[in-house]
Amino acid sequence: MTDSPTDTPGPLDRKKWILFLIVAALSLFADQATKIWARDALPTVRVDGKTGMCVVPDDMMAHTIDGKEWPPSCHGHPVTVIDGFWKWRLSMNPGSAFGLFSSQNGARIMLSVVGIIAVFGMLWMLRKARRDQAILHWALALVAGGAVGNLIDRIYYGVVTDFVLWYHDSHEWPVFNVADVVLVIGVGLMFIDIQKEGRREKELKKGQQQKAKAAGLIRM
Repeated sequence: MTDSPTDTPGPLDRKKWILFLIVAALSLFADQATKIWARDALPTVRVDGKTGMCVVPDDMMAHTIDGKEWPPSCHGHPVTVIDGFWKWRLSMNPGSAFGLFSSQNGARIMLSVVGIIAVFGMLWMLRKARRDQAILHWALALVAGGAVGNLIDRIYYGVVTDFVLWYHDSHEWPVFNVADVVLVIGVGLMFIDIQKEGRREKELKKGQQQKAKAAGLIRM
Protein backbone atom coordinates (compact mmCIF):
# COMPACT_ATOMS: atom_id res chain seq x y z
CA MET A 1 0.00 0.00 0.00
CA THR A 2 1.35 3.42 -0.95
CA ASP A 3 1.07 6.12 1.70
CA SER A 4 -0.51 9.44 0.76
CA PRO A 5 1.43 12.68 1.36
CA THR A 6 -0.61 13.34 4.50
CA ASP A 7 0.31 9.95 5.97
CA THR A 8 4.05 10.50 6.07
CA PRO A 9 6.20 13.16 7.78
CA GLY A 10 7.87 14.08 4.48
CA PRO A 11 9.54 17.44 3.80
CA LEU A 12 8.65 20.68 5.57
CA ASP A 13 5.16 21.90 4.82
CA ARG A 14 4.87 25.68 4.46
CA LYS A 15 1.29 25.94 5.75
CA LYS A 16 1.89 24.28 9.08
CA TRP A 17 4.93 26.47 9.73
CA ILE A 18 2.99 29.65 8.91
CA LEU A 19 0.19 28.55 11.27
CA PHE A 20 2.73 27.69 13.94
CA LEU A 21 4.45 31.06 13.73
CA ILE A 22 1.19 33.05 13.73
CA VAL A 23 -0.38 31.19 16.68
CA ALA A 24 2.84 31.16 18.70
CA ALA A 25 3.44 34.88 18.02
CA LEU A 26 -0.13 35.85 18.98
CA SER A 27 0.09 33.76 22.16
CA LEU A 28 3.40 35.38 23.04
CA PHE A 29 2.07 38.88 22.33
CA ALA A 30 -1.06 38.32 24.44
CA ASP A 31 1.05 37.00 27.30
CA GLN A 32 3.65 39.76 27.30
CA ALA A 33 1.10 42.56 26.75
CA THR A 34 -1.01 41.44 29.70
CA LYS A 35 2.06 41.06 31.91
CA ILE A 36 3.20 44.60 31.06
CA TRP A 37 -0.30 45.83 31.94
CA ALA A 38 -0.30 43.88 35.21
CA ARG A 39 3.10 45.20 36.33
CA ASP A 40 2.11 48.77 35.46
CA ALA A 41 -1.54 48.93 36.49
CA LEU A 42 -2.20 46.51 39.35
CA PRO A 43 -1.79 47.92 42.88
CA THR A 44 0.87 46.81 45.35
CA VAL A 45 1.26 47.31 49.09
CA ARG A 46 4.37 47.49 51.25
CA VAL A 47 4.70 44.85 53.97
CA ASP A 48 8.05 45.92 55.42
CA GLY A 49 6.75 48.95 57.31
CA LYS A 50 8.60 51.41 55.09
CA THR A 51 7.04 54.21 53.09
CA GLY A 52 7.23 54.94 49.39
CA MET A 53 6.20 53.26 46.18
CA CYS A 54 6.93 49.61 45.46
CA VAL A 55 9.43 48.93 42.70
CA VAL A 56 8.04 46.16 40.50
CA PRO A 57 9.30 43.48 40.28
CA ASP A 58 12.35 44.08 42.53
CA ASP A 59 10.46 44.77 45.77
CA MET A 60 8.21 41.76 45.18
CA MET A 61 11.11 39.31 45.08
CA ALA A 62 13.01 37.62 47.90
CA HIS A 63 16.67 38.63 48.13
CA THR A 64 19.78 37.11 49.64
CA ILE A 65 22.12 39.66 51.22
CA ASP A 66 25.32 38.54 52.97
CA GLY A 67 24.01 35.00 53.10
CA LYS A 68 20.73 36.05 54.72
CA GLU A 69 17.38 35.54 53.01
CA TRP A 70 15.14 38.62 52.98
CA PRO A 71 11.45 38.21 52.08
CA PRO A 72 9.70 40.46 49.55
CA SER A 73 9.04 43.98 50.83
CA CYS A 74 5.87 44.37 48.73
CA HIS A 75 2.88 42.20 47.83
CA GLY A 76 0.21 42.55 45.19
CA HIS A 77 -3.06 44.05 46.41
CA PRO A 78 -6.11 42.12 45.10
CA VAL A 79 -8.62 43.76 42.77
CA THR A 80 -12.01 42.04 42.46
CA VAL A 81 -13.16 41.15 38.95
CA ILE A 82 -15.99 38.72 39.78
CA ASP A 83 -16.86 38.69 43.47
CA GLY A 84 -16.37 35.28 45.05
CA PHE A 85 -14.49 33.84 42.08
CA TRP A 86 -11.96 36.03 40.27
CA LYS A 87 -9.45 38.70 41.28
CA TRP A 88 -6.38 40.36 39.81
CA ARG A 89 -3.40 40.05 42.16
CA LEU A 90 0.11 40.79 41.03
CA SER A 91 2.60 38.10 42.00
CA MET A 92 6.20 37.28 41.10
CA ASN A 93 6.69 33.55 40.71
CA PRO A 94 10.24 32.11 40.74
CA GLY A 95 8.91 28.67 39.75
CA SER A 96 7.07 27.19 36.80
CA ALA A 97 3.44 27.35 35.66
CA PHE A 98 0.90 27.83 38.45
CA GLY A 99 3.65 28.30 41.04
CA LEU A 100 5.14 24.81 40.84
CA PHE A 101 8.75 24.40 42.08
CA SER A 102 8.74 27.97 43.39
CA SER A 103 10.75 26.98 46.47
CA GLN A 104 13.47 25.08 44.66
CA ASN A 105 17.00 26.51 44.69
CA GLY A 106 18.32 27.20 41.20
CA ALA A 107 14.78 27.15 39.79
CA ARG A 108 15.54 30.04 37.43
CA ILE A 109 18.39 28.24 35.65
CA MET A 110 16.75 24.83 35.68
CA LEU A 111 13.39 26.07 34.38
CA SER A 112 15.03 28.32 31.77
CA VAL A 113 16.92 25.33 30.38
CA VAL A 114 13.73 23.24 30.43
CA GLY A 115 11.88 26.05 28.60
CA ILE A 116 14.53 26.26 25.87
CA ILE A 117 14.54 22.48 25.43
CA ALA A 118 10.73 22.50 25.27
CA VAL A 119 10.70 25.07 22.46
CA PHE A 120 13.21 23.10 20.41
CA GLY A 121 11.17 19.98 21.14
CA MET A 122 8.04 21.64 19.74
CA LEU A 123 9.93 22.61 16.57
CA TRP A 124 11.21 19.06 16.15
CA MET A 125 7.72 17.61 16.65
CA LEU A 126 6.26 20.05 14.15
CA ARG A 127 8.86 19.07 11.59
CA LYS A 128 7.86 15.41 12.02
CA ALA A 129 4.11 16.09 12.10
CA ARG A 130 2.02 15.22 9.07
CA ARG A 131 0.25 18.07 7.31
CA ASP A 132 -3.17 16.64 8.24
CA GLN A 133 -2.46 16.80 11.99
CA ALA A 134 -3.99 20.27 12.40
CA ILE A 135 -4.79 19.76 16.08
CA LEU A 136 -1.15 18.92 16.79
CA HIS A 137 0.03 22.00 14.84
CA TRP A 138 -2.13 24.24 17.06
CA ALA A 139 -1.00 22.40 20.19
CA LEU A 140 2.70 22.79 19.43
CA ALA A 141 2.27 26.48 18.60
CA LEU A 142 0.42 27.19 21.85
CA VAL A 143 2.93 25.30 23.97
CA ALA A 144 5.84 27.06 22.26
CA GLY A 145 4.23 30.50 22.66
CA GLY A 146 3.48 29.91 26.34
CA ALA A 147 6.92 28.49 27.03
CA VAL A 148 8.66 31.46 25.38
CA GLY A 149 6.40 33.92 27.23
CA ASN A 150 7.43 32.60 30.64
CA LEU A 151 11.01 32.10 29.47
CA ILE A 152 11.34 35.80 28.61
CA ASP A 153 10.21 36.75 32.12
CA ARG A 154 12.49 34.24 33.76
CA ILE A 155 15.59 35.33 31.84
CA TYR A 156 14.93 39.10 32.02
CA TYR A 157 13.52 39.40 35.55
CA GLY A 158 14.45 36.11 37.21
CA VAL A 159 10.76 35.58 38.04
CA VAL A 160 7.52 35.12 36.10
CA THR A 161 4.72 37.69 36.35
CA ASP A 162 1.42 36.15 37.46
CA PHE A 163 -1.78 38.10 38.05
CA VAL A 164 -4.93 35.96 37.61
CA LEU A 165 -6.34 34.62 40.87
CA TRP A 166 -9.29 32.23 40.96
CA TYR A 167 -10.81 31.45 44.35
CA HIS A 168 -13.93 30.16 46.05
CA ASP A 169 -14.74 30.80 49.69
CA SER A 170 -11.40 30.41 51.51
CA HIS A 171 -9.73 28.30 48.80
CA GLU A 172 -7.39 29.95 46.31
CA TRP A 173 -5.97 28.32 43.22
CA PRO A 174 -2.36 29.18 42.30
CA VAL A 175 -2.03 32.59 40.62
CA PHE A 176 -1.38 32.25 36.89
CA ASN A 177 -0.97 34.17 33.62
CA VAL A 178 -1.87 33.96 29.93
CA ALA A 179 1.20 31.82 29.13
CA ASP A 180 0.02 29.22 31.66
CA VAL A 181 -3.42 29.18 30.03
CA VAL A 182 -2.13 28.59 26.50
CA LEU A 183 0.28 25.94 27.81
CA VAL A 184 -2.61 24.03 29.39
CA ILE A 185 -4.72 24.33 26.24
CA GLY A 186 -1.78 23.20 24.10
CA VAL A 187 -1.10 20.15 26.27
CA GLY A 188 -4.81 19.31 26.21
CA LEU A 189 -4.81 19.43 22.41
CA MET A 190 -1.78 17.15 22.37
CA PHE A 191 -3.72 14.53 24.32
CA ILE A 192 -6.58 14.84 21.83
CA ASP A 193 -4.11 14.30 18.97
CA ILE A 194 -2.66 11.25 20.73
CA GLN A 195 -6.15 9.74 21.00
CA LYS A 196 -6.86 10.48 17.34
CA GLU A 197 -3.57 8.91 16.31
CA GLY A 198 -4.37 5.82 18.37
CA ARG A 199 -7.69 5.40 16.58
CA ARG A 200 -6.02 6.05 13.23
CA GLU A 201 -3.41 3.35 13.87
CA LYS A 202 -6.15 0.86 14.78
CA GLU A 203 -8.06 1.65 11.59
CA LEU A 204 -4.91 1.30 9.45
CA LYS A 205 -4.08 -2.02 11.09
CA LYS A 206 -7.64 -3.23 10.59
CA GLY A 207 -7.56 -2.21 6.92
CA GLN A 208 -4.26 -3.99 6.37
CA GLN A 209 -5.61 -7.16 7.98
CA GLN A 210 -8.72 -7.07 5.78
CA LYS A 211 -6.59 -6.65 2.63
CA ALA A 212 -4.30 -9.48 3.71
CA LYS A 213 -7.34 -11.66 4.41
CA ALA A 214 -8.82 -10.87 1.00
CA ALA A 215 -5.50 -11.78 -0.63
CA GLY A 216 -5.48 -15.12 1.20
CA LEU A 217 -2.45 -14.22 3.29
CA ILE A 218 -4.41 -14.61 6.54
CA ARG A 219 -6.68 -17.56 7.26
CA MET A 220 -9.51 -17.55 9.77
